[in-house]
Amino acid sequence: MTDLDHLTQCLARNLKRWRGERGFTLDALAARAGVSRGMIIQIEQARTNPSVGTTVKLADALGISITTLLDHEQGTPVRLVPGHQVVRMWSTEAGSSSTLLVGAEARGPLELWSWQLMPGDGSASDPHPEGAVELLHVTAGTLTLVVDDTTYAVPAGTSATFEAHHAHAYRNEGSEPVAVTMVVSIPPAG
Repeated sequence: MTDLDHLTQCLARNLKRWRGERGFTLDALAARAGVSRGMIIQIEQARTNPSVGTTVKLADALGISITTLLDHEQGTPVRLVPGHQVVRMWSTEAGSSSTLLVGAEARGPLELWSWQLMPGDGSASDPHPEGAVELLHVTAGTLTLVVDDTTYAVPAGTSATFEAHHAHAYRNEGSEPVAVTMVVSIPPAG
């Protein structure tokens, strides 16, 4: 299956799911999004790959992020996204591209972090407030992510997200440095 086929299948499945969860008929979603009913039917049947603009309109009309609409695997507290499952949104013949690595539904303050863990080092974190989410992308080495005493190997090129109200830790159990870029989303106070 090509990246485009994978994207088309994920979008079809998620659009049907979110439209159903919102209780929107095809006509209601078409009116809210400004997208034709026929286009929505084609998308839900995985017969077309809509433009980024159309996908954003649908996500906005559903009240979710484009990340959630395109997400291939939802519903688990930790989600690993191997490099072969990332979503390439666009590319040019010159080599330019944008790739959605991982995303989450989150509101509130965001923090962007760069981590370097040397072999044998680690860092544990107390649980964050309910609703906190962390997204990370490993650029070198293999990160050992521990969430609620479950260990996940996250190799370079893989992204992950998890509900950060669970106890969690980051470790380098390998022999080379680990480099990680991370976003932490904390829910608004009150």
